[in-house]
Amino acid sequence: MKIAVDAMGGDHAPKAIVEGVLRARDATEFRDTTFILFGDEAQIKPLISDGHGIEIRHTTEVITGEDEPVRSVRRKKQASMVLAAQAVKDHEADAFFSCGNTGAVLACGIFVVGRIKGIERPGLMPTMPTITNDAGFNLLDAGANASNKPEHLHEYAKMGAFYAEDVRGVQNPKIGLLNNGTEYDKGDDVHKATYQLLKDDPDLNFVGNVEATTILQGSADVVVTDGFTGNAVLKTIEGTAGAMMTLLKDNLMHSGTKVKIGAALSKQAFKGVKAKFDTSRYGGAVLLGCNAPVVKSHGASDNRAVYYAMLQIHEMVRKDTVTKFKDYFAK
Repeated sequence: MKIAVDAMGGDHAPKAIVEGVLRARDATEFRDTTFILFGDEAQIKPLISDGHGIEIRHTTEVITGEDEPVRSVRRKKQASMVLAAQAVKDHEADAFFSCGNTGAVLACGIFVVGRIKGIERPGLMPTMPTITNDAGFNLLDAGANASNKPEHLHEYAKMGAFYAEDVRGVQNPKIGLLNNGTEYDKGDDVHKATYQLLKDDPDLNFVGNVEATTILQGSADVVVTDGFTGNAVLKTIEGTAGAMMTLLKDNLMHSGTKVKIGAALSKQAFKGVKAKFDTSRYGGAVLLGCNAPVVKSHGASDNRAVYYAMLQIHEMVRKDTVTKFKDYFAK
């Protein structure tokens, strides 16, 4: 197994990327894996004391967060991200990973790695936490497409259900359509038409419309939505979780002695809450619908987040999830 890694993408590249890859390389699960790091060799090589399982492909360009996504992919042919994706297209690697410019990663996935035949719009799908269990839920689309047709949302439901069952091991996953109410006739024309498509699909365990207030409570294993709304929901959850932890910490640190003693006694409980909303342990966001696993992690990812993304990719490649996708949609 070979994983092509954009070592220059992200706020803490290449250090965090390399450290995460090395942590994965040294784990038992990755004995059969080679990591191909694309990036500036002068920056990457000093971070690696033991080159076992690592290949470095020197690149001369980097796509930054300020670059226009599609234009940069077309013009910066020697960029670490583009060459990593090209390695997958050329069958030199089995999967592509990056923490870089989201739009550029999507462009590489769609235009370089390529779409699965029968999939009109690949969707970006993270796994998010729930307060009821550790399984979490999948959200898609989370930003690959600003607008969608009912047929696209129907595709997302089928892809999300397949991923939840094959990779996450969720049996007969519950599919919910994100809407502004649970009634069947809620929402605009797109959501009403989507509701009917999902309801009429015998292969889906469709539980109806779900509201944003219940998705963290596990109302569905896969939450389907358009990319604009999905991205807003994703960032709202991440922002709220971070803000609440900061607010709680500030209040405890600046309160009286009794409160501080109570906080010390409740330390394990606070750690549990923090761990519950630690999205890093779920891996990155998968661009579902591409010819190979394409995974994008947050730009601010640390080595731990990169490690968990490698675990996620390894599981997808090991289970040959994309080939199963292709067979399923070919039918």
